[in-house]
Amino acid sequence: MLVLGIFIVCLSFTTRAAIVTSIKPIGFIAASIADGITLVKILLPEGASVHNYALRPSDIKHLQEADLVVWIGPEMESFMKKPLEKLPTQNTIEISQLPGVQSLLLLDQSHKESRYIDQLPNIENHIQFKNHEYHHYHNKYNMHLWMSPEIAIQIAMAIHSKLLGCMPENQDQLNANLQYFKASILTMNKTINQQLAPLKGSNYFVFHDAYTYFEKYYSLVPTGYFTINPEIQPGAQHLHYIQMQLLSKKIQCVFTEPQFQPIVVKAISRGTNVHFGILDPLGTEISISKDSYVKFLVKLSTQYRSCLQED
Repeated sequence: MLVLGIFIVCLSFTTRAAIVTSIKPIGFIAASIADGITLVKILLPEGASVHNYALRPSDIKHLQEADLVVWIGPEMESFMKKPLEKLPTQNTIEISQLPGVQSLLLLDQSHKESRYIDQLPNIENHIQFKNHEYHHYHNKYNMHLWMSPEIAIQIAMAIHSKLLGCMPENQDQLNANLQYFKASILTMNKTINQQLAPLKGSNYFVFHDAYTYFEKYYSLVPTGYFTINPEIQPGAQHLHYIQMQLLSKKIQCVFTEPQFQPIVVKAISRGTNVHFGILDPLGTEISISKDSYVKFLVKLSTQYRSCLQED
């Protein structure tokens, strides 16, 4: 019966053929491996935040009809947990559970500080700076996995393996796509390292800890970041503390995100000499193609550089 079940799943690739990914950057990776073979659909709409999204009836339908669903895991996309429980496990890839990914996960409590800003009802409202202990959304690991080129290769390999098992007739194309993706990562790394090397040691704040994997990979360290739940506004005492940090340190840039309003950040930065930049963790303006993941990381690098190199 198990063999028959797998055969039916594989057969669906030849008739409807669609991969559904939770967020756009995962779709970038899937599109590179599936280029010229099958379609890729993105579940999270443009401009939405993965932290508070609620599935629509049409989303449920896409998941039910998908031949393969690729997601990070319930720690990041909690809205997908129940719908995916009804799908066969061979129809899904839970990235955080891949053996090649688990060894690359970064702990959220990697920074420790002697005190908290003040006491709040729940930990999502804490503000994190360098050396400040924090458990992001009560998770042990940081789940913004798509920011790591190393993990991206592991994701690509998992998608390649899954498709190869169901589409052996496309072996040559799948192998070529995977090799192309790996080669493009190597080329991209040279470009990004050249862009970011002069910026090591720069002082800046990011909106929240979505960039830890990218920053560690390319040797950047933020001075601090707003580690509140992105949907919860910080209290007045927190805002005052951040403002004092901005005034007392030579902060070059404060980065906001297109998914969230930067009004509060700009308000507490008034009277300081900081520049403002935008980091887009979801690649909002990048179209899906075999090169979209590389374009996504290069654009992030450019966004860092454009703000941190301002006079």
